[in-house]
Amino acid sequence: MNKPTRTPLSDLQLADAVRLREIYNKRVRESKDRGDLPPLNQTEVGERCEWKSPQSTVSQYINGKVALNLDALVKLSKALDFDPAEVSPTLASGITRITDQGAGPATGQGQVAAKTPFPVGSDTEAVEDKYAQIPQYSAKAAAGLGHENPHVESLATLAFKRDWLRAKGVKAEKLIVIYADGDSMWPTINDHDVLLLDTSKTDPIDGQVFVLTSTDKGSIVKRLVKTPLGGWILRSDNDDCDDYADIVLARSELNEHRIIGKVIWRGGDL
Repeated sequence: MNKPTRTPLSDLQLADAVRLREIYNKRVRESKDRGDLPPLNQTEVGERCEWKSPQSTVSQYINGKVALNLDALVKLSKALDFDPAEVSPTLASGITRITDQGAGPATGQGQVAAKTPFPVGSDTEAVEDKYAQIPQYSAKAAAGLGHENPHVESLATLAFKRDWLRAKGVKAEKLIVIYADGDSMWPTINDHDVLLLDTSKTDPIDGQVFVLTSTDKGSIVKRLVKTPLGGWILRSDNDDCDDYADIVLARSELNEHRIIGKVIWRGGDL
């Protein structure tokens, strides 16, 4: 059986790897200067990120063998103590965890401001066994021309049944909640709808809806449609072609639009 061909990293993704490697090397030098025994290494960083193959995974990210995704960026920013925007301005412009005001120096790791309240008198432990709390962010993904998110806060959490998440085959720790802005994806997604994203799904899938971010368009939510030549179309579900025309991307151009995650659920007013 032939091994699948890995898509080469774009210039933006390679630049992210260079910045990550510089920060990693700086932290290693600082560890040696402090006299840590043993000094910081790739295995320790990977273990802090709770990866099954800690050394190999860190090595692939810092050497540009595998492109950073949002989940990896957030974990590494905590493990190495840096702001996500220092490594990947493009990813960080879409969704960034930030510390609460007065909570200490910013490391890119947001504090959940509040939790979805449960009914008064409920058995909290029993309820939390049944529900997963998913981080809810102030970030918006434009169902239109694009939305910049220069400052994103973790507002609270939304509760989803763990049985429902298991049935969908998703992991709670890979999920985030953001908001739609605009009506280009109507009637599938309405303006101000809540969007549940699976950030582990960063490979394009024909016919599925994703949130993407790029330096020129910011964050957008679109349906991906594969072309016969292997390129991709960013398509709006709204059939008003004058306002929401298809955006056709060559295969190489898709790398310039970083996939934040796949939309697996939306909620909002009827």
